[in-house]
Amino acid sequence: AGDVSAYIPTNVISITDGQIFLETELFYKGIRPAINVGLSVSRVGSAAQTKAMKQVAGSMKLELAQYREVAAFAQFGSDLDAATQQLLNRGVRLTELLKQGQYVPMAIEEQVAVIYAGVRGHLDKLDPSKITKFEKEFLAHIRANEQTLLKTIREEGQISPDCEAKLKALVQNFLSGFKA
Repeated sequence: AGDVSAYIPTNVISITDGQIFLETELFYKGIRPAINVGLSVSRVGSAAQTKAMKQVAGSMKLELAQYREVAAFAQFGSDLDAATQQLLNRGVRLTELLKQGQYVPMAIEEQVAVIYAGVRGHLDKLDPSKITKFEKEFLAHIRANEQTLLKTIREEGQISPDCEAKLKALVQNFLSGFKA
């Protein structure tokens, strides 16, 4: 169990467009969907993503892989340099941000806005236990007040410099009034 290099998993991977690898350990840690991004494979790759999603989430897979690797070692030592501590802090917040409730689909433009807040460091100072609350309230706010911005992201499929400036200001303004 868990050996993706075994005969059957290897053949399944070779005849499909890829696979997602689910891990019980991630599930019990509350990370849902419990997908191991390091072992999951896609032949379609980023071709299935919009340019907007690539723009905001391009570095996320690497950041999360580094976070998981460093987190395993960080529990053994207390002397961490600033860069390692930053990596751990960001990883915790991104992991919280990616948790998704059952039967709670999210439009691509909403995903882009939320992920933007996380990968651009806007949530780095927010307590990890408040990330879910932030996401819920931020989504309610942009759904109610920022339909034009969401429509632009959806229709253009990318984030123009003007759109990014608006998104940055939106996240900063929302966080300034956010009651954590």
